[in-house]
Amino acid sequence: MMSLRTGLAALGALVLLVLLGYYLWLARRDRGHDRLDLPTDSLDHAGQEPTLDTQVPEPGAPDFALPTPEKKPALDALIDALVAVALDAPVSGEAVLAALPPTRRVGSKPFAVEGQNATSQVWEAPRAGQRYSALQAGVQLANRSGALNDIEFSEFVMQTQQFCDAIGGTPDFPDMRAEVARARELDQFASEHDAQIGFVILARRATWSASYIQQMAARQGFVAAAMAGRMVLPARAAGASGVVTLSFDALTDDLSQAALRELTLALDVPQVDRQEAVFSRMCTVAQALAQDMDGVVTDDNGVALPASALSVIDAELDQLYGTLEQHEFAAGSTLARRLFS
Repeated sequence: MMSLRTGLAALGALVLLVLLGYYLWLARRDRGHDRLDLPTDSLDHAGQEPTLDTQVPEPGAPDFALPTPEKKPALDALIDALVAVALDAPVSGEAVLAALPPTRRVGSKPFAVEGQNATSQVWEAPRAGQRYSALQAGVQLANRSGALNDIEFSEFVMQTQQFCDAIGGTPDFPDMRAEVARARELDQFASEHDAQIGFVILARRATWSASYIQQMAARQGFVAAAMAGRMVLPARAAGASGVVTLSFDALTDDLSQAALRELTLALDVPQVDRQEAVFSRMCTVAQALAQDMDGVVTDDNGVALPASALSVIDAELDQLYGTLEQHEFAAGSTLARRLFS
């Protein structure tokens, strides 16, 4: 048994060395191309990794220490490591779609390919019936699973190279060290500015049935979700997803027989547009439910939340919204929803 474990460990180490070696070979081959290099002044003399400055930037100053190339739809240099793919001649959307890898992920990070439409010059996801004069591939630098690491970047390089070989394109890979540093910086920013708020409504005396909770929640505007024991408060904006989730856990599969003493309201702050004023709505429905159902609003530890505590949270959220906007990750935006996912 010990020999098997030793053998598997050695095999894993060998695979990692092969991946890194392959990337280094590609880097040497493409050394003549321009790169997204990490500025020398972004590391201090002790060799510490760069951190994102979350203070309000000076007028005209960039929000991030690292330079980023031009932004394009969907893939965005602020959140993705990008690879420009040069083509000798325009290629059809059918050819691009056929060459795409079977998976759209690299480790825990989304992977995507975009093309510049030869007619409209707009960057878009490849479509049949269109022709593309240039392509780019990208992998997301960070999400709630963490930062893009060396192994994931090497997998990204291999996956992109295979796509380019199939399509006849020439990739221009960015520097791995710079991109992994950007990923760590972005992950640090996300960790410091993530916010998920939860209220618990506890029954004071009598237990509740699932149907009773659903009935009372529906009065406050909640609608049933796809999963049993879940409801959502719809956004005010047309076409937007739910903004607050209501959930209750039963110890039986038959909800009609459940005797419940609590329910939870949850808000994923970066996922919801600031204009929704969702925290105020959440407080209003929580207090209304507590009053109608003879319950009390508490935090996750069962501590009652007075109005003064809710005011403090509201003020802190206002500062968070401002910081996210300053760094181009406004709550509810595509970039914020991607980063905080």
